[in-house]
Amino acid sequence: MHTPLTDMLGIRYPIIMAPMFLVSNTSMVKEACAAGITGAIPALNYRTIEELRAAITELKNKANGPFGINLIVNKSNFRYKEQLEVCCELQVDYIITSLGSPKETIEMAHASGVKVFCDVVNLEYAKKVEKMGCDAVIAVNRDAGGHAGPLPANELLPLLKRECSIPVISAGGVGDYKGLKEVLDLGADGASVGSVFIATHEAPVSEEYKNAIVDYGANDIVMTTKLSGTPCTVIKTPYVEEIGTNQNFLERLLNKNKRLKKWMKALTFIRGMKRLKQAAFSATYKSVWCAGPSIDYVDQILPVREVVLKLVSDDGDK
Repeated sequence: MHTPLTDMLGIRYPIIMAPMFLVSNTSMVKEACAAGITGAIPALNYRTIEELRAAITELKNKANGPFGINLIVNKSNFRYKEQLEVCCELQVDYIITSLGSPKETIEMAHASGVKVFCDVVNLEYAKKVEKMGCDAVIAVNRDAGGHAGPLPANELLPLLKRECSIPVISAGGVGDYKGLKEVLDLGADGASVGSVFIATHEAPVSEEYKNAIVDYGANDIVMTTKLSGTPCTVIKTPYVEEIGTNQNFLERLLNKNKRLKKWMKALTFIRGMKRLKQAAFSATYKSVWCAGPSIDYVDQILPVREVVLKLVSDDGDK
């Protein structure tokens, strides 16, 4: 599994344990590194800059491999500037940018020797961030968990590989060795894998959330705009069915107002993240659990290292 991603990061297998809101933590990343892959954590998983700094310092001292931090770079993230400064100061191995222009991030990160990978969902945006100087693109396809793209992997990956000169990392749908091999055969230089790591011993979320990953499948994943204003995948629990997946008329109207949409988007994001947090860490009938279709491959709660084994070994998938 030697690819440009393994060369770039010095890892054994071309896999990024994807940054997952509320789920990813330092214990998971340390185990990922020990298993020969890399892992990333959303900066928003830490309430304060001091907590983010402490987590990065811990990983710098104790992770046996490279790790990254995911930054939301649009205006909904009011702590973006401080988060970027800490990532550059402490020199994380790479930053993954999502939901906005990565221009400033790329400039500051490169000045500090930090690589930048950018989430993209189409060729137009991939070419823009490549021109800005990013080190790789993460091709988010329609089977991704969280903010999925519109195209299937078998369309998006060949397109980006043909038109871009930087590494292309596939995000979405990979849950076992066969799936990893398929995206590599399509030309991907690696895979960003998230949802299958939610049901692990090291994940800090509730047993109810982990069991939902085991019990539900790909057909139970729906898209909602109620969490961040941007379409996001969640498990169709009874509560999600009850509240629906689309914003109401007033929310849609305010999102179209030029003066108010920035604040409306931020309010939607804050409310949505609070709802996710309540469901992730406690038992409640108001369950809104973020996940992608790859939960189809999860049939038990395992240590992170065993999930990695299922991804990189044909034997581990039997």
